Amino acid sequence: MAEVGARQLLLDAHLFADLVVDLPTQKPALLRQLLLPIVVDALGWPADTDEWTTWFTAGAFTHAQRNRISAYLDEHRHLFELFGAADPFGQVAGLRTAKDEAKSAALLVATAATGNNVPLFASRTEADRLELTPAQALRWLLHTHCWDTAAIKTGVVGDPRAVGGKTSGNPTGPLGQLGVILPTGRTLFETLLLNIPCKRSAPADDRPQWRRRATDGPVEKTLSVATPAWDTRAARGTLDLWTWQSRRIRLIPEETDHGTRVARVVVAAGDRLASISQDEETHTAWSTGRPSGAAATARRRQPPRKAPEGPRPRRHQPGRAGWRGLAALLAIGGMTEEGGAFATSSLLAQLAAVSAGLPGNFPLQVELSGISYGNQSAVIEDVIHDSIPLPMTALDPTGFVYGALLGAVDQAEDLADAVNRLSADLRRAAGSDPIPWDKGQRPGDVLLYALDPIARRLLVELRGVGAVRDVGDVADDFDAVLEKLGAWEDKAAEATWAVAEQVLSAVPPTTFVGRSVSKDGKDGKDGKERVYRLSTAERAFRIRVNDILARRAARRSA
Repeated sequence: MAEVGARQLLLDAHLFADLVVDLPTQKPALLRQLLLPIVVDALGWPADTDEWTTWFTAGAFTHAQRNRISAYLDEHRHLFELFGAADPFGQVAGLRTAKDEAKSAALLVATAATGNNVPLFASRTEADRLELTPAQALRWLLHTHCWDTAAIKTGVVGDPRAVGGKTSGNPTGPLGQLGVILPTGRTLFETLLLNIPCKRSAPADDRPQWRRRATDGPVEKTLSVATPAWDTRAARGTLDLWTWQSRRIRLIPEETDHGTRVARVVVAAGDRLASISQDEETHTAWSTGRPSGAAATARRRQPPRKAPEGPRPRRHQPGRAGWRGLAALLAIGGMTEEGGAFATSSLLAQLAAVSAGLPGNFPLQVELSGISYGNQSAVIEDVIHDSIPLPMTALDPTGFVYGALLGAVDQAEDLADAVNRLSADLRRAAGSDPIPWDKGQRPGDVLLYALDPIARRLLVELRGVGAVRDVGDVADDFDAVLEKLGAWEDKAAEATWAVAEQVLSAVPPTTFVGRSVSKDGKDGKDGKERVYRLSTAERAFRIRVNDILARRAARRSA
C-alpha cells in the first residue's frame, strides 16, 4: 500500500485494485470530488452505451485518453495545489474570522471528538492536538464537503450572511442527504467507468468546482467557490453536483519535525443545494411515490410537515444489511410495494442497459454508505457501510435471477416475522406482553443476522446464472437457479430452527398449560378470547415456515 498522486492514480488506474481510505465514507467523496470529474472534464461523457462499453471493455485508458488526462492535469496544475497561495484546492484563500481564530483539524475528522460531536469510545478528546498529513488533510477536506454535520458554522469576513460571528441554518453535506450506492469493479479503472454515466444533458457551464474560481462579481452570477460568499441554488449539472462546495474551508499548514502538517482549520458556511435532481444525482435510489400500508401508518405517527415534491433520495437504514434492500437496488424501471414506489440509481439502470456487452459472471460489487445524524443533524450518530455482490443478470427484471433474489429476500423477512410471532405467542402464553417492535432485540433480528452470510453466498453463486447465450441454455439456467434456491431454503430453514429452538427452550413450564387472552390483550372473560400455549404456538410456527419455504416443504413431503 502506498500513497500516490491523482495523476499516477488515474493514468495507471487499471493497476490499482481499490482506494484505501480512513473511513468508508471517504471513498465516494474522493471519487465524486476529485477522480470522476477529472476524467469526465478531460475526456467528456461517453456519447452512448456503445461508447461506454468500448471504454470499459478496453480495461484501461487508451494511449490517447492518457495523454488527454495528463494534458488536462498540466493545464490546471495550479488549481490542484492543496496549499496554493491564490487557489488552494477545495478551499478559499485567506479565509479568516474577524478575530483571526482557527479551530482544531479535528473539526474535519468525522471520527474525532470536537464540539458536540463526540463519538462513543473516542480515543481522543477535543483538547488533544490532531495533526494531519497533507494526504490525510485532503481526504478529510473532501469528506467535509460531502458529509459535514449541519447547524451553526463559523462566520467569516466577507460572508454577507454571517450574523454575530456565525451562520445558522446550514444543512448537512449533500451526501448526508442520500443513501450512497457505489458500483465497484475489479480495478480502479473499472470502478471509475462504472460510476460514469453516458452523456448528460446539462448547461454549458456545468463544470467542476476548480474551474469556478472567479474572485470578482456577485456569487449569484459567477457561482464562484473562491470567495467567502455563498449562495443557495440548484446544481448546474452532474459535474457541479459531484464537486459541490458545501463549506468554505481553509487548511492552515505548518512545518513540524515530521514535515508539513495541518493542525488548525477554518470551516465556514458554503453553498446550499436548493434541490436534488434525479437527472443529475447518480449515486442514490429514489422514492417516487407515497408510502402505503405499514410504512404509511408509521409516517402518520410523525409530526406533520410539508411533503417534498418529486422523487426523494432514499437513505440507508442503520443496522440493516444491504441485501435486504435489493428491491430498491433492482428497481430498474421503478417498483411499487407496501413501502411505496421507488427507483434505483441511474448508474445501476445504465448497467442494466449495457449488461449484454459484459460477461454475465462479472464480479460486480455494490458499496452502500451513509451517515446517520442526530440532534438536528448536528452530530454523527452512526456511519453506515456495506458491500454486497450483485449478479449482473439480476439487473434484468424479466430474468430468472431477478425474481429468485427478490423472492429470497422476501423469504428472509417472512421467516424473521415468523420467529417474532412465535416469540410473541409464547410470551403471551407465559403471561407477558410481546417485545415491542421498536424496543429491544427481537429474535427475528437474530435470525436476519444468521441469514446474512447465507444470503451473500446466494448472491455470489447466482453470478453467471441466467445469462442466456443460446436457446438451449434457458432450461439449464432455470434448473441452476432452482438448485441454488433449494440450497438457500435448506440453509435458511436450519438457521430459522436454530433461533426458534433458543426461543422454545427459554419458555417457563406454565406455557404448556397456556393462557386465555381476549382480543384487547387482557385475560379473556368475555367469550372473545384465544388460548396461547406452547403446542399451538409451535404448530403455527411450523405451518408458517413450511408456507414460506414451500419448495423445501414439497421436497420433504414427496
